[in-house]
Amino acid sequence: MQGEPLAPDDLAAITGEAIRIEDSESAIRASLPHSEALPIVLSLLCNLFLTALDQTIVATALPTIGVQFHDVSNLSWVITAYLLSSTAVAPVYGALADIYGRRAMLMTANVLFLIGSVLCALAPNLLTLILARGLQGLGGGGLLPLVQTLIADVITPRDRGRYQGYISMVWVTAGIGGPILGGVFAQHLHWSMIFWINLPIGVGSLMLLLPRLRKVADYHRRRKLDWAGGLLLMVSAVVFLLALTWGGHKFAWLSPTILGMIGSAVVLMAAFVVHARTTDEPFLPLPLISGSVVPYSMIAGGCAMGAMIGLIVHLPIYYESVYRLSASEAGIALIPLVGVSVFGAWSAGQFMSVTGHYKWAAVGGASVATSCLLLMAYLAAPPLWVVLSLLAVLALGIGTCFPISVVSIQNAVPRSQVGTATGAMNFFRSLMSSFAVAMFTAILLAAVGQEIPIGEAATGAHNIASGDMIAGFRLVFLAAAFLMATSAVLFALMEERPLAGGRPSPAAAMVE
Repeated sequence: MQGEPLAPDDLAAITGEAIRIEDSESAIRASLPHSEALPIVLSLLCNLFLTALDQTIVATALPTIGVQFHDVSNLSWVITAYLLSSTAVAPVYGALADIYGRRAMLMTANVLFLIGSVLCALAPNLLTLILARGLQGLGGGGLLPLVQTLIADVITPRDRGRYQGYISMVWVTAGIGGPILGGVFAQHLHWSMIFWINLPIGVGSLMLLLPRLRKVADYHRRRKLDWAGGLLLMVSAVVFLLALTWGGHKFAWLSPTILGMIGSAVVLMAAFVVHARTTDEPFLPLPLISGSVVPYSMIAGGCAMGAMIGLIVHLPIYYESVYRLSASEAGIALIPLVGVSVFGAWSAGQFMSVTGHYKWAAVGGASVATSCLLLMAYLAAPPLWVVLSLLAVLALGIGTCFPISVVSIQNAVPRSQVGTATGAMNFFRSLMSSFAVAMFTAILLAAVGQEIPIGEAATGAHNIASGDMIAGFRLVFLAAAFLMATSAVLFALMEERPLAGGRPSPAAAMVE
């Protein structure tokens, strides 16, 4: 057959086979037309909804589970097991996706997640449930970075921001609907339904997604997997997260156990760095997370995520203690923070698509969020409507940070390493979220001088003086403001590189 040779993207469209990318930007970052990209993105988001829902639907069913298994003291491990395993494997999936392809790893993550869900639903005792949750986390930990990586394969960086709003909407829907569904299932049906519901959603999302993924070129580069480096990174993360989980609760922060765990995590991380520097093809190439873009954006996005998750976890006790809201009312009062962030993400995406610029939108958003937190710390306990209004403005600002963090990182790395960079970003976000929750809890414990009901342990029954809680949350808001100010500074220092991809098509603009 005579004529010009087919381009790699043409071959992928015909055969559905993977493309091996040996260099960085020599491959053209072409995107599908919006009419083809949107169904793929929506199918990916159905997949993402699985892991988003599972992180929220379990909490309200925990008391029922504890009663059935006659074990309340170990209930927190149902949450912790999933957190540890999903956080540890996030960078692993990113690296494997760059080696073996996105589709193969997405199937692996889904199968592990669904098998874990079935074992959770059939668990005869709490220990089995905890182990099954760990297995479920091994799958769920890969879904978010893989979905973000596949979106990067489908959409050019310039157009990608507009789709990040859809991702935020999935998290908000799961965040609001998950606890409600969990409560309904536990009270009126059976707690196992919170895991059985994953099967139709998971199978349905795969049926929608897999046929469409044949249109997507599977960019990856075959290389030897650095198992030693991956193991060092995962173990150091698990030890560090356990120290944050147990510190101030099971053990004192300055106890030999916690200090030993933190020291072990530091030593393991140092060993990982030394190993990465001396290995030809390390698990996480250190140059990939260095430079003038990736480290700034990764830390800035992690600080923003930590501030938001820390506030979501702790604000209910603030509402209950200071404003005397019930547990359900306190949950509703979180909607301004959780819901409005979607509009912030959408606005940042539109700004990127229209102007081709991005970093100053994040600088402005993080600065607005910092100002709101400082004002909340200064006012201490203003009327509730003022708090909710400030939280809405804060959420609008903080929402801009998330899509810009993702897009700036993916735009700055070689296409064959987008999965690795995305997995590392989600890994760092999880670590920062856990760190922020632990830091805010330590601040409150120091302020009120007694144990406080937070997260799945919250019952609404406590005798903490309102004045003590106000003083504690002044410091919490200041700590969150520090995180957001750090985010704003890092985004400002980050290099802004031209976004690959042209202006959005008229059809895309019309849909949006």
